[in-house]
Amino acid sequence: MSTAVGHEIAEALGVLLKRSNRARLYQHLTEGLGEAVDEVTYPVLSGLARSGPRSAADLAEEIGLDRSGVTRRATRLEEAGLLRREPDPADRRATLLTLTESGRQAIATTRDRLAVRIETSVGSWGPGEAESFARRLREFAGSSLFQDL
Repeated sequence: MSTAVGHEIAEALGVLLKRSNRARLYQHLTEGLGEAVDEVTYPVLSGLARSGPRSAADLAEEIGLDRSGVTRRATRLEEAGLLRREPDPADRRATLLTLTESGRQAIATTRDRLAVRIETSVGSWGPGEAESFARRLREFAGSSLFQDL
């Protein structure tokens, strides 16, 4: 394989990972879910949904924010009843952030919206192409490129 393919993939990943693109997508996904759920707080909810209960520091590392940013966003989400703080059973001095049922419902809504948007965007692809893309993308995301980081 030539490096041209690597460059093409890298360029596409750059577009996907661009902060402004993510923010616009999160804005669409969170529309109408209440004042606390927006493009700023969505990464906290989504990160907790992926990883389960976490400390603010651990979640910050997971989602690429600093601890104080996670704490501020978590406070907004807690006030809205979407997450709660609980003592860490492994260390009673520490606190874990965990989704409430309302938080899990908000995430389910955003994930359904995202799935619809994705399926719409690949709707014109030929038979089996979307399924093949999904399988190959999952393989790529699980590859050593991302495991070694």
